[in-house]
Amino acid sequence: MSRIVLAARAALALALVASLGCASDRGPDGKTDKQRAEARYDLGVENMTQGQTALALRNFLAAEQLSPRDVRIQLALAEAYRQSGRLPDAEQHLRRAIEIDPSDEGAGLNLSALLIQAGKFDEAASIALKLADDPTFPAPWRALTNAGWAQLQLQRYPEAGRSFAAALEFKANYWPALLDLAILEERQGRAEKALAAFQKLLDLGPTPNIAAEAHFRMGEIYVQLGERDRAVEHLTAASERRPGSEWGQRSEEVLKLLQ
Repeated sequence: MSRIVLAARAALALALVASLGCASDRGPDGKTDKQRAEARYDLGVENMTQGQTALALRNFLAAEQLSPRDVRIQLALAEAYRQSGRLPDAEQHLRRAIEIDPSDEGAGLNLSALLIQAGKFDEAASIALKLADDPTFPAPWRALTNAGWAQLQLQRYPEAGRSFAAALEFKANYWPALLDLAILEERQGRAEKALAAFQKLLDLGPTPNIAAEAHFRMGEIYVQLGERDRAVEHLTAASERRPGSEWGQRSEEVLKLLQ
C-alpha cells in the first residue's frame, strides 16, 4: 500500500491554525473564556507533540466547551481524532470547522485528505477540485494532487492524469504529484513512463521513505520486465534507504525470491 499521509497523499497534515473566539466576562480566576480556551488548547498542542493523544483530546474538548465556534479548536480535534483512528469523529469536526467558516480553505483541503483516508473517494475528489478551481486558494497543486489520487482509486485514470498534470504545471517539483503520476503510469502498464517519473522524483531528493517507495516500485517494474540486475539494484536501494520499514521489508522479500 502506498503512503497515505494526510498531507502527503493528501498534500496535507491537518492544520492547527486560526484564531480563538470572542472573549467573555472574566470568571472567579480573573480569566476570560478566551484565555481559558487558549490555555487548554496550548496544553493540547503540547500533548500532541509528545504523542499524548488521549490527553490532547481532553484538553481540546475542554477548549471547545469554552469556545465552541473556534475553527482552530475544531481542526485540532479533527487531527487528534484522526491520529486516534477515529475517522468519523475527525470528519465531524472538519465539517464543523467549514460550517463555522466556509472560507477556511485549509479545512476543505484537510477534509478531502481525510475522506481519501476513509475511502470516500468521490466526495474527496469533488471537494479537492472545487478548491483547485478557486482562484483565491493558495496551493492548487495540493488540491489537484488530492483529487488525482481519489480519481486514481476510482480507476478514473484519464481524469487522474489530468489532475496530476495540472498540479505539476503549478509546481513542477511537487514530489507527491510526481509519485502519484508514476503510480498511475504503473497501474496502466506504461513501464517506461512510470520509470521515468519515478527517476525524476528520485532526482528531487525526497525523504528516505518516499525514496524507498520509489525504488521498490521501480524494482517491481524491472522484475516484470525481466531485468533482474536492475530490479536487484533498486530493491537493494529501497532496503538500504529504510530498513525495517514497509518498503524495506517488501524489498527484502522480493530480493529473497530473486536469489
